[in-house]
Amino acid sequence: MTKRATPKLPNRLVPYSETFKKFIPQQWAPYPVKDSTPSEAAAYTPARRAAIRKLFPRDRLVIPAGGYKVRSNDCDYRYRPHSAFTHLTGLGQDFEPDAVLIIDGGEATLFFHARVPRTDPEFYSSAQYGEMWVGPRPSLEEMAHLTGLKVLDSSRLDAVMATPVSGGGKIRILAGVDFRLDRLVDALRGPDLEADSELTEALSELRLIKDDYEIREMEQACSATLVGFEAVIADIPEAVRRGRGERWVEGIFGLHARHQGNAVGYDTIAASGEHACTLHWIRNDGDLREGDLLLLDAGVEMDSLYTADVTRTLPVSGRFSPAQLKVYSAVLAAQQAGMDVAKHGAKFIDVHNAAIRVIAEHLSEWGILPVSVEETLAEEGGEFRRWMVHGTSHHLGIDVHDCAQARRKVYREGKLKAGMIITVEPGIYFKSTDLMVPEEFRGIGVRIEDDILITEDGYHNLSGAFPRQPDEVEAWMAEVQSR
Repeated sequence: MTKRATPKLPNRLVPYSETFKKFIPQQWAPYPVKDSTPSEAAAYTPARRAAIRKLFPRDRLVIPAGGYKVRSNDCDYRYRPHSAFTHLTGLGQDFEPDAVLIIDGGEATLFFHARVPRTDPEFYSSAQYGEMWVGPRPSLEEMAHLTGLKVLDSSRLDAVMATPVSGGGKIRILAGVDFRLDRLVDALRGPDLEADSELTEALSELRLIKDDYEIREMEQACSATLVGFEAVIADIPEAVRRGRGERWVEGIFGLHARHQGNAVGYDTIAASGEHACTLHWIRNDGDLREGDLLLLDAGVEMDSLYTADVTRTLPVSGRFSPAQLKVYSAVLAAQQAGMDVAKHGAKFIDVHNAAIRVIAEHLSEWGILPVSVEETLAEEGGEFRRWMVHGTSHHLGIDVHDCAQARRKVYREGKLKAGMIITVEPGIYFKSTDLMVPEEFRGIGVRIEDDILITEDGYHNLSGAFPRQPDEVEAWMAEVQSR
């Protein structure tokens, strides 16, 4: 029988000598005493945890943060915790790989990989947790102060999970986030897809209405995004001059997103000319040319992970052409129509229906629609979707498409409530190859997107500082570029 080959050590690993192992723990200063002030989010997370516990009072709820994801070979993507974990713990940025929140009865416990002593080989040898590689990690006490939670080391997780659930309840897990934990839970209770699906839906629906902290974070995200947009506008001439200007735009916005907050909330769409007619254009490898439009869809994600999502369509030369202005004005009218119906008690779909009616009316006026407005808006119609295929709104928060696992009846078929934050983002996209479109419109793509907070009597536009009217956009660009 052929023997199994001895596994090779990674090529990059330099073995540690015994001399080094004895030397490395010596003569380190004590860890500094850190500020024990809880995070701002910690004041709001108990109510969120209480709300989810109320739905499953007898059950053990397991909410993992998730681990690193491989980008290539032995290099990982920058870490980001699962949004439900962040929402319930207040831990944003890159806190805390492989951590797990357990809500069991009246108690919530955070399990995470705490800092080890400098005598532990992990200190110098672990590229994932070692202080020499990733910096000092929090202690159990520091994490408890930060979050206001009971905190235990992750080494105790499996033993706690193996204890019976009191009161005859069941174990529910936010599945698909930590596959090791998925297997552990299934081994303890057997697969229960229905129980896990119910928890996933509930965690998503818990974020539909934002509390005061979340609203403040979203306001800051929109303000930070405005800084990024103005930096892009200021550098449009440079982007034109250098070539491959979409990459320049993406880079300028990313610089300010990283400086103002944690990062971009999603891949920036910097779509110039014909590329603006591709809804999710993130290749961003084209030129910016005088006379074209730049569709910039971008948002700054704060350290808390709440993200803005704003789109403006900007004339590269600083002024709209007559044809561009016609399309832009139609989209703006559609957006305003959607906003006008957005208020507490309205149906979520009302925003979309109001916007697409205006789109359809303009398409009909321009002689593009092959049927009447009423026919295209009917359920069996839909021809207008050739030029606006996407929905007008989505919920926004920790995820750019927030609450996406919510049940259809409370999301798409549900009603708007005060405290919800949604986008309003109609568009018209006339591909250059579309022979049904008048030649003057071909190659023009326009989207206008704002982030609005639903109130009792209407809405508050969180991104209202971004000019929308075409003359205001032109004046804005001229002012920014003259600074």
